Amino acid sequence: MAANSEPMHVSINVPEVKLSSASGHRKMPVIGLGSAVDNIDERAMKSAVLEAIKLGYRHFDTASLYGTERALGEAIAEALKLGLVASREELFITTKLWCSDAHRDLVVRALKKSLKTLQIEYVDLYLIHWPMSAKPSEKLRNDIPEEDLVPLDYNGVWEAMEECQRHGLTKSIGVSNFSPKKIETILAFATIPPSVNQVCLRWIIEQGATAAVKSFNKERLKENLEIFDWALTDDDHDKIRQIPQRRMMPRDDFIIPHGPFKTPEDLWDE
Repeated sequence: MAANSEPMHVSINVPEVKLSSASGHRKMPVIGLGSAVDNIDERAMKSAVLEAIKLGYRHFDTASLYGTERALGEAIAEALKLGLVASREELFITTKLWCSDAHRDLVVRALKKSLKTLQIEYVDLYLIHWPMSAKPSEKLRNDIPEEDLVPLDYNGVWEAMEECQRHGLTKSIGVSNFSPKKIETILAFATIPPSVNQVCLRWIIEQGATAAVKSFNKERLKENLEIFDWALTDDDHDKIRQIPQRRMMPRDDFIIPHGPFKTPEDLWDE
């Protein structure tokens, strides 16, 4: 190998899980790369996505709120141009519906806007980002004022999500940050049930769940995939079970600092 040549990349095969309600029996890689960042550096993100694809990542998680759909779309286009993947079908792309678009008549339009930004014809998974709605707004913001909050129209919004799947704009639909009770509300009337409720990587995998990890560091990207040739011991599981469990949002300031929920736990338990 010449001194200035690129090092060989060994691609890791990531296991997949079948999504029960997906069109065409779509399968989802159990580990994806998340793209929620506080300060977006589009060049760094595009570089990280390309590196991740070389390592074996095929699942990429974004959202309209994150502001990372454009960079991800450009990275996908570059990966196809470079031959890092043979076709779009090799990739699994997830994006999410933000609260201000969580209205019956805005869902399809919001997804079409995301698809245009991503430069793709469909996503593999479309999620309702949070179990709440806000007044429609062209500017997406995570610090939604209390006066802008409105009740989520579960029936109307989910019907529009189903419409997205039937029209081929997404292969599957699901929810994010929904409590079991809120999921039961949707299941009571859904004709296409949610495929996913988005949730130690090895422990997550052994529970039959999937994970979206977030790192733009090349070595950590690689390390996050090196969990498929070993297993946790019984002692490992016992120690994990002893970790105190708390049902809450990871950051109190992430959304709705003065909303209708008295505590983060209220969002989960209602």
